[in-house]
Amino acid sequence: MRRAATLLVVAGVFIAMTAIVIFRTMTGDNAEEGGGWGGAVTVAAYTVEPSTFADIVEALGTARANETVTVTARVSDTISRVDFDSGQSVEAGDILVELTDTEEAASLAEARATLREARREFDRVDGLIERGIAPRQRLDEARAAVERAVARVNSIEAQLADRIIRAPFSGLVGLREVSVGSLVRPGDPIITLDDTSIIKLDFSVPERFIAALESGLEIAARTSAYPDEIFFGQIAQIDSRIDPITRTVAVRAEINNEDSRLRPGQLMTVEIRRDQRNSPSIPGSAITRYLDTSYVFVIEETGNGTSVRQQTVELGRRNGNYVEVRDGLEIGDMIVAEGVHRVRDRMPVVISERWPARAGTMMNAGNVSSLTSQP
Repeated sequence: MRRAATLLVVAGVFIAMTAIVIFRTMTGDNAEEGGGWGGAVTVAAYTVEPSTFADIVEALGTARANETVTVTARVSDTISRVDFDSGQSVEAGDILVELTDTEEAASLAEARATLREARREFDRVDGLIERGIAPRQRLDEARAAVERAVARVNSIEAQLADRIIRAPFSGLVGLREVSVGSLVRPGDPIITLDDTSIIKLDFSVPERFIAALESGLEIAARTSAYPDEIFFGQIAQIDSRIDPITRTVAVRAEINNEDSRLRPGQLMTVEIRRDQRNSPSIPGSAITRYLDTSYVFVIEETGNGTSVRQQTVELGRRNGNYVEVRDGLEIGDMIVAEGVHRVRDRMPVVISERWPARAGTMMNAGNVSSLTSQP
């Protein structure tokens, strides 16, 4: 009997507490929490604003120079002159290194002297032919001697040209690896040269996203060297094959780099932006969900004062604390941003705070996917 009485008392207390909670919820009797008058609940309001959203595919990419080459020597010899400094900007055709050419210079002087002598002999024989003194065969022999002398001069000049190493294109040289007096052989690296006016950003994307890729599509890239900056570019080429092992396709984008801030070899985070659009956006705190339905409370002015109306919404992409609204709200609508758990449909409210307009737009909103594929 005592146990039954105890259970009855506990049940009675539970029922009484439940009734009090339901009564307060229905009447809005919450003076300290709501702070309203006449049963109205205090809320913070937000005016729906447009923002720019986009579907984004993310990947990791490696920056590469537009043109790059390791400058080497063509012949074996010692370096007589270095005409560049590490990190210097050079133009196409500028002399970078000169090799010792003493022997070739002497051979060239000799060959030119031989050429002058051969031409004088040709002119002398030609005069004799005109006077009918010498046979025409002598003229043919003199002409052949001139041609051989010209060929030898050209050959030695080419050898001398091989000892003058020039920049094949305009760009930035790397760290100098040689000094005056160093012996270099064919293939020995002398300096690296990179054309960084355009950065080629190579990255890989899983094959399921091929339909979202096309040449000319805008990309946005970030690097840890400049964490607060975004570098924009465009997709230039898409590989014709899918890697059968990784099931990814290689993509190359190009970024204008006239200020030379980006360097080849940098790791960059790539965002491919598609379907950019202006849509209404609302804070996530304004959204209430029940099963598969999402709704917000729209603030309305009526004859009896300010009240709220429950409105079903269709949501889109999310960016931080803000969510895209695809249907159900219009720009300029006022909704409950904070306090949604205390209000019900048609309940009177008092606006205690109006959220200010946000500066700028949300360019990095919503992801088609988030992937980290190392190229």
